[in-house]
Amino acid sequence: MPSTIFRLSLYTVTAICFLFIGLILLTIDFSQLSFNTTEHLQSFKTLFISILLEAIPFILLGVLLSALIQSFVSEQMIRRWTPSNPVLGILFACLLGIVFPMCECGMIPVVRRLISKGMPVYIGVVFILTGPIINPIVFAATFMAFRNHPAMAYSRMGLAFVVAAIIGALLYRFVKDSPLRNNRSQLYGHDSGEGHQHEHEHQGKLTTFLVHASDEFFEMGKYLVLGSLLTALIQTFIQRETLVDLGQGPLTSHLFMMGFAYVLSICSTSDAFVASSFQATFTSSSLLTFLVFGPMLDFKSTLMLLSVFKTKFVIILSLLVAITVLAGGLLWGGLL
Repeated sequence: MPSTIFRLSLYTVTAICFLFIGLILLTIDFSQLSFNTTEHLQSFKTLFISILLEAIPFILLGVLLSALIQSFVSEQMIRRWTPSNPVLGILFACLLGIVFPMCECGMIPVVRRLISKGMPVYIGVVFILTGPIINPIVFAATFMAFRNHPAMAYSRMGLAFVVAAIIGALLYRFVKDSPLRNNRSQLYGHDSGEGHQHEHEHQGKLTTFLVHASDEFFEMGKYLVLGSLLTALIQTFIQRETLVDLGQGPLTSHLFMMGFAYVLSICSTSDAFVASSFQATFTSSSLLTFLVFGPMLDFKSTLMLLSVFKTKFVIILSLLVAITVLAGGLLWGGLL
């Protein structure tokens, strides 16, 4: 079973990557490319460094807060605050990121433990979807990245809230059995979390805080570097007229940015700076789709979800996220 799941996830991710790369190649006029010119190299370097320098402070702030939560806030404390009413539960999960801003990388293992201890599945999944978006760090980063278009920051929070609420309601209505891959005894029988907890207590909370912050900074930093690199390459070497044609399409612009967000797997504290560099070539609604879809579902989070939840549940959740985000982005573009 694990090998089958691995092959399925690998085939899916590979197919998406090839589709995205093919879409990129179709937009390139290779006769117009000049990879060795000083002008192109200088433009690439300027774009790459500017995206990095704008995003790094927000990544640093995000990992520090995440490390504080990891070291000083227990899962039992969060579980005690979880409401039993489904409507209040969905609202609670949507707004939980304001109090506990976390990246999806660290959120999925925490939610797995919370669900195994009794948290309803729909609340845990809604928290996974909204936590990386609806929090003050991401709002500040989006507001700064779109200084000339501050409505984007509010629209991002609003669309993420609506999408997650719809998905949470559907999960509450139709998912009755636990979608966790391992049951409670298997999870805690093989999980070394308690051993790590005793080890961290022995080392001291300050040491745990510093280790967690440094590990998460380098973990997210590599995705930021990759995202900045690909963004700078696309901006530099793909013809601007081609990007404008693709980016102004009512549907293609959304699909392109969704695929772009999935492949980049960039952290929500820095993806706004990548999206803002496409303001001149892509529609605002497609940029909004990028900003909401990426933190909810990307390459690395798909693999993490497959390691925690059953394959069927991950596939259903992925389809729900893709459909609702696309529909929400198109509707937002039509209304505004």
